[in-house]
Amino acid sequence: MLLICSAGRGWVSAGGDLSPISSGQAVLLPPGPPHAYGADPTDPWTIWWLHLAGSAVPDLLAAARVSTAARVLMVGDIRQTVGLIDTIIDRTERDSTEHSLLGAAGAAWHVVALLAADHGRQSVKDSPIEAAVTYLRDHVAASVSVAALARRAGLSPSHFAARFRQEVGTTVGAFRTDLRMAAARHLLDTTTTPVADIAAAVGYPDAFYFSRRFRAVHGCTATAYRQQSKG
Repeated sequence: MLLICSAGRGWVSAGGDLSPISSGQAVLLPPGPPHAYGADPTDPWTIWWLHLAGSAVPDLLAAARVSTAARVLMVGDIRQTVGLIDTIIDRTERDSTEHSLLGAAGAAWHVVALLAADHGRQSVKDSPIEAAVTYLRDHVAASVSVAALARRAGLSPSHFAARFRQEVGTTVGAFRTDLRMAAARHLLDTTTTPVADIAAAVGYPDAFYFSRRFRAVHGCTATAYRQQSKG
């Protein structure tokens, strides 16, 4: 089972070990050992959880170094992770066709793979690319060029762009779009803020351009996305 805490605090007990959990952390529980979990009485958590099954699960658990005990991991981007879980819920609630189940399985794989990858990147957290990733996450709406990011990293633009793609797996532009769309989904899911204001808040002062980008990424308008049932 995968349990993700997006707010507050709680605890998880598995294999005789008790682990405190707080916002921005996830727990991967291996199959077999009895487990229990609960919210902190003074600061109760908001959690998302998934039961995972299938032949690929052991490989994912191994990548995250999960064996016979629960493994607490940091969530690199909580909004992206919650957005993927929303996709799983949407796909499974839609119907039980092969296409819907495949989409849900793909999103679940993505969630656990991201957690495993983030765990593997802890040893390079002082990398200039990691610093740039953190900056982009902390300044989602900022308009910053690749050249400016390269200067911050002490690299040439071409070297920075190449290293960014190698370490992150995508371009700076695509990564920034993913961050902005995740932030937009979070605001659409949790607030009644007008779409135009959300567009500006995530770095798109032109609401019409935001609408085109949102539709290109999600296949529907921001308004239609907000109206979808998400479980």
